[in-house]
Amino acid sequence: MKFSFFAPLVALATLAAATPVPDGSESVSANCCQEVGTANSPVIAAALGLLGIVLNDVDTVVGIGCIPITIVGVGSTTACTDGTVVTCDETNVDGLLGIGCIPITI
Repeated sequence: MKFSFFAPLVALATLAAATPVPDGSESVSANCCQEVGTANSPVIAAALGLLGIVLNDVDTVVGIGCIPITIVGVGSTTACTDGTVVTCDETNVDGLLGIGCIPITI
């Protein structure tokens, strides 16, 4: 009985110990999106509908017309003058659509 309680804890501790921790020297992957808003906004809902993408949460932040940029250090980034810089959980359609985005300030 006690073994079945502690086995998952030992497995979880082993997994946590084996997970690498970022040291801060890695670059952050970001996108410059022309349109950013929630999935229920008219423009974004129309684009998602045309692509056949259905999101369960209408409050999910989505970016449209996204191009990848790289943030190497503070103040050093590819220009994003006509859009919003975001990081996204998932990208679709060759990176043109970002799902689960968070706007970031550089």
